[in-house]
Amino acid sequence: MIDAYTDRHVVVTGGMGALGKAVVEHLLALGAWCHVPSTESLEGLPEHERLRYVPQMDVTDEARVVAFYAEVPDLWASIHLVGGYRSGAIEETSLTDFRAMFEINVTTCFLCCREAILRMRANRAAGQPPSPGRIVNVAARPAVIPTGGMIAYSVAKSAVVALTQGLAEEMKADEILVNAVAPSIIDTPANRQSMPNADHTAWPSPAEIADVILYCASPRNRITSGAVIPAYGRA
Repeated sequence: MIDAYTDRHVVVTGGMGALGKAVVEHLLALGAWCHVPSTESLEGLPEHERLRYVPQMDVTDEARVVAFYAEVPDLWASIHLVGGYRSGAIEETSLTDFRAMFEINVTTCFLCCREAILRMRANRAAGQPPSPGRIVNVAARPAVIPTGGMIAYSVAKSAVVALTQGLAEEMKADEILVNAVAPSIIDTPANRQSMPNADHTAWPSPAEIADVILYCASPRNRITSGAVIPAYGRA
């Protein structure tokens, strides 16, 4: 994958999370330009000449998402890691909870997919290399394997899967490849703290999942689209 990303422009939403930081670090090491919308301020964030933060940005805000993508030159790939988790059986899940899971997991994914595709099409129409492009979404194992006790989260991530597969079919003529990665529990400090007695060595690390994401988003991936790739480790 060395040189695959040199001078390519890549959007990473959720770039300040554990998985997002791993993806951004990998991309920068491979020569990419990273565009990272963040709900945080710029204070204290790491600096890099090829790293562009857009601070205090909510990717559920349609107008802000449209404006953000309009500023990304020659967009090659868009990687969508923004999401949220809530456990709870159906009797414990309010309509507010259910809608919140859709907003953070599905609305963000939809808006960013749409604007990324429009930007990639515009670049191609203008004859600006590189084209076509890649989109990678993040689903979750409960979206493809029935799992109790997290109904709102499971349904929301299932919608991300449906969005990914539908777009992959829709983008065939544009040669834009759209895939999703479905992790199990990710080995992060927060997850270790919440499940101290689990076998943490069985969980996939952010860096390991980032490798899968970066392959899907890279020029090396020439034929895979509409896939939901399991990234379960031994969990």
